[in-house]
Amino acid sequence: MKSIIRNIRQSLSLKLSFSILLLVITIFVAALGILFFQSRQLIKKEAMERATNVLNTTAGRVDGFLRVVETATHSNDWLVTENLHPDSLLAYSHRIVLFNAYTSGCSITTEPYTFPEYGRYFSAYSVRKGDSVVTMREGEYEYFEKVWYKTPRELGRPCWVDPFDDFNEGTLSATGLIASYCKPLYGADGRFIGVISTDLSLSRLSETIQADKPYPNAYFFLLGKDGRYFVHPDTARFFNRTIFTDTDVRHHQDIIALGHEMTTGKQGSLRIGIGGRPCLVCYRPIAGTQWSLALVCPDSDILHSYYKLSYIILPLILFGLLVILLLCRRIVAHAVRPLNQLVELSQRIASGQFDEQIPHTNQQDAVGRLQNSFATMQVSINRHVGDIEQANVATAQRNEELRQASLQAEEAGRQKTAFIQNMTHQIRTPLNIIMGFAQVLRDSRQDLPVEEIKDIADMMNHNAMTLNRLVMMLYDSSETGLSEELQSRHNEDVSCNDVARESIAHTHLHFPELPISFETSLPDTFCIRTNRLYLMRSLREILYNSAKYSDGQHVTLRIMKTEKLVRFIFEDTGPGMAENYRQLMFVPFTKVNDLSEGLGLGLPLAKRHVGNLGGNLLLDPDYHDGCRFIIELPLG
Repeated sequence: MKSIIRNIRQSLSLKLSFSILLLVITIFVAALGILFFQSRQLIKKEAMERATNVLNTTAGRVDGFLRVVETATHSNDWLVTENLHPDSLLAYSHRIVLFNAYTSGCSITTEPYTFPEYGRYFSAYSVRKGDSVVTMREGEYEYFEKVWYKTPRELGRPCWVDPFDDFNEGTLSATGLIASYCKPLYGADGRFIGVISTDLSLSRLSETIQADKPYPNAYFFLLGKDGRYFVHPDTARFFNRTIFTDTDVRHHQDIIALGHEMTTGKQGSLRIGIGGRPCLVCYRPIAGTQWSLALVCPDSDILHSYYKLSYIILPLILFGLLVILLLCRRIVAHAVRPLNQLVELSQRIASGQFDEQIPHTNQQDAVGRLQNSFATMQVSINRHVGDIEQANVATAQRNEELRQASLQAEEAGRQKTAFIQNMTHQIRTPLNIIMGFAQVLRDSRQDLPVEEIKDIADMMNHNAMTLNRLVMMLYDSSETGLSEELQSRHNEDVSCNDVARESIAHTHLHFPELPISFETSLPDTFCIRTNRLYLMRSLREILYNSAKYSDGQHVTLRIMKTEKLVRFIFEDTGPGMAENYRQLMFVPFTKVNDLSEGLGLGLPLAKRHVGNLGGNLLLDPDYHDGCRFIIELPLG
C-alpha cells in the first residue's frame, strides 16, 4: 500500500488522473443533481399549469351549466308575474323543466293566501323523472322558512343557495341533493309575491366535474361557503361534513389553510398532505355563487414518469463513471508525456549543459506554449507593457461608464421621487375629500337634509371609486399583476355588444352626465374567443380617457367587423393629443404634463391588455376633431 501511495505521489500523470477524475465526478454528480432537481421542478410546474387549465375548463363547464339554469329562470319569470294564475304557474314550471335538459326540477311558490281558494299554501312543482316531467301542486308544508324561499326574499335579488336535500314528507320531491337558483317575484306594484326556484341535480353536476381528470388518481371536490362538501369521490363526506371536520389543527394546518382560502372565494394552488400523501391542490371560486371548486393531484401521479426514469438513469451513471475513469487515465498519460521530456531537458540545463537548446514546437497545447515561452520572453514582456497601456485606456473608459451610470442612477432617483410625489397627490386628493365629507357627516348628520347627505355620499363613492381605480392600475402595472394576467389568460366566448354596453355603463358611474353614443354592425349574439376581464378593462380605460378629455358632449363607441378582425372604435370631440406626446402615450407613468390628473397608466395598461389578447391598440393619426382610438382583435 505504501509503495502504491509513493508511486502516486511521484507520478504526475497519476496525480492528474485522480485529480481530474475527482473533479469530473464532482461536476458530473452536481450536474446530474441539478438536472434531476430542475426536472422535478419543471414537472411540478407543468403539472400545475396542466391542473390549472383542467380546473379552469371544468369551472367554465360548471359555470355554463349554472348560466343555463339562470337563463331558463330569467326567461320565464316575467310570464309568471304577468299571468299569476294557478294553472299558469303549473304550466310554466313544467315548461322550464321540459325545455331545459340541465334542470332537474322547478318550483313556483307564492306568499300566503295569494290564491284564497287554495288556502295558505300554493306551490307549483315539476320534477324530472327519467325521460318524463311530473308536475303537480305540492302538498301543504311550511316552505316559507326553507332556505330556497327565505334567502332570495331577504336579499331581494336572485341567488344560488347551497345544495340541500329536497325531501318533504307528503310532497313531490327530487331524489338526492340539488342546488337551486332562486329568484324573488314581484308584482306590478313592487309587492313581493313569491319565489321561482330552478333546481340543478348535484349528482349530474358531480358526474360532469369528475369526467375530465389530468391524472388517474386525481379528483375534484366542491365546497360551499361554510366548507361543506357538495361534490367529492367519497360520498360519506357529503352535506353534513365540512373540510374542517375531523381535521387536527396541529398536524393538518395546510388543510385548514386550504379550507379558509376556498371559503373566502380566493383562487390559487397549495401543496398539502391528504391521507398521508403529498398532493397539489388547485382551487378557484365558481362565478355567481359562494362555492369553490378544487382539483387534487397526488404527487405520486405527477412524478410517476420521473420515478421510472430514475431506475434507468442510475445504472447509466455508474457505467458513465467507469468509462470516464478509463478515458481520463489514457488522456492524461498522453498529455503529460511531452511535459516529462521538457522536464528532462530543463534538468540538463540546470546541471550546466547550457548548449542544450529547448527547440520551438508547433504544439498548441499548454506544454507547447510553456516550451516556446522561454524563447519569446522578451517579446512577451513588450506585449505585457502594451497590455498595461490598453488596461489603462480600458480603466479610463470604465470610469467614464461608471460616471454615466451614476448620472443615470441620479436621474432614476429623481424620477422615483417625482413618481412618489405624483402618486401621493393623486391618492391624497380623493382621500382628503372622503375624510372631509366623513367629518361633515359625523359632526352634522342630523342637521343636513337628505338630498345633501345623498350628494355627499355620491361624492364619497365617486372618490372611493377613483382611489380603487388608481390602486388597481398600480397593481396591474406590477410584475404580480402581469404574471396574474398571463396565467389567467384563457379563451371564452365574449359578446362584443354586451361587453361594450357594460363598459359604457361603468363609465357612466364616473361621468353620469356624459352622453355616450353606441353604434354596432354586429348582432348581440356575435361572440369572439378572448378573455372577458382584460377586454373589459381595456374598453373601460379608453372610454374613461375619452370622457375625461372630450368636450363632455360627443363620445362615440362603434363596433365593426372585417374578414379577420373586430374593431372597437372610440371617438371624441375635444382638444386631441399633441404630436410630441403621441410618441410617449404608451410609456408607463408618462403624462401630458406634471399637473394633469392620473398616474399615466391608463393607455399603457390598455395597450398591454390588448397585446396579451393577441390584438393591437392604436391612435388614428388622420382624425383631427379630437382623438380616435382603435382596438383590433382577431376573430379566431
